[in-house]
Amino acid sequence: MSIGTKNRLNQTSTTCKAHLREQHPQQLSLVEEFIAEIEGAGKSQDATKWNQFTDAKRSGAEMLQRVDAAFQAWMNP
Repeated sequence: MSIGTKNRLNQTSTTCKAHLREQHPQQLSLVEEFIAEIEGAGKSQDATKWNQFTDAKRSGAEMLQRVDAAFQAWMNP
């Protein structure tokens, strides 16, 4: 994996987590639980899991819509 790819994956992870924290400050504990469920915890933590919300166009707006939809679905099964 090239450095550019690692940086893009890290940026995707950072963007998604920041968006969730900003959009749902009143549910921060649930947001953190959702983040942990997506990434995993400890040695098995994998920030590349956020890439599941991206598409071929790399549209940031669509990615954030998908993250919000996944969070809402996760909260209301």
